[in-house]
Amino acid sequence: MDELIIRLEKLLKSGMEIISKSSESELARKPNPGKWSKKEILGHLVDSGINNLQRFTEIQFEHKPFKIKKYNQDELVKANDYQNSQIEVITNLWLSINNQIKNLIKKQDETTLSYKVELDNNDISDLRFLIGDYVDHLEHHLNQILER
Repeated sequence: MDELIIRLEKLLKSGMEIISKSSESELARKPNPGKWSKKEILGHLVDSGINNLQRFTEIQFEHKPFKIKKYNQDELVKANDYQNSQIEVITNLWLSINNQIKNLIKKQDETTLSYKVELDNNDISDLRFLIGDYVDHLEHHLNQILER
């Protein structure tokens, strides 16, 4: 987990650098009407962070295998209106949630990392996979922000 924590820290740092070097108009520009802007992608990462923080926390005490609930990412981005939100608010929320996730990851041991989870396709995995998948997802979307 140490390598994953270091990777998460690097992603948070690079994400902050990308955002801080971008103008408001660049962050709000949509590549086309059906695509998210950079602000909305970051907002999606806030929603993902919220959902995963809840998952990583609840798996500690809920019945195993812990059943993963899906969330409607498009509706959350729309409901939270990230497109019209201040980038500082979105960024601070994203960073705060991920720092809490990082703190929670640091507290895990071999027993808790082995806690079983039931994924949406009824496959069984564990908390270790879920955490790694979260960091991969975060990296994927930060790369989208960088590439647009």
